[in-house]
Amino acid sequence: MRALRISALVAAATLCLGMSHAAHAQSKNSGLALSNDKPIQIESDNLEIREQEKQAFFTGNVRVAQGSMTLQAAKMTVHYKSGDKSIATGGADIDRIDVSGNVRLSSATQKATADNGTFNMVSEVLVLNGNPVVLSEGGNVFTGCKLTVQMKSGLANLGSCGNRVKILIDPKSN
Repeated sequence: MRALRISALVAAATLCLGMSHAAHAQSKNSGLALSNDKPIQIESDNLEIREQEKQAFFTGNVRVAQGSMTLQAAKMTVHYKSGDKSIATGGADIDRIDVSGNVRLSSATQKATADNGTFNMVSEVLVLNGNPVVLSEGGNVFTGCKLTVQMKSGLANLGSCGNRVKILIDPKSN
């Protein structure tokens, strides 16, 4: 059962990593197979860059896509590290990315939904929150309220919503 859960969690984390590559066009070795050679497209109804605050705000129907992986949310905020590099030219390094509002991550075979999420680029920790957070791969479904994935170690934790974590495993799925 643990292998199934980790597989679904890695898909969610991979999507966020792919999104972070899109935001700053920086190649980062995370131990996951990202498509650095595929274009990344970010769309939103509005983009506001606050250079002094080192933040970029994508709002309204945010969609990030690379290959078969997509992230959709109502809002995405990119927090940049302090430094001399410009956000507008894509040269600044990302500290963290926050997404909120009907967050949906998907790849060719896996999906995750949450209310909001954060990916800390420095610690390489992905956190998805929601009531519920739902991960699915084929007929396998994992439900909780807080998903934490430590990318460096591969450790994943799905916390309950005050009751219990729920897992539905389809014996016909791989």
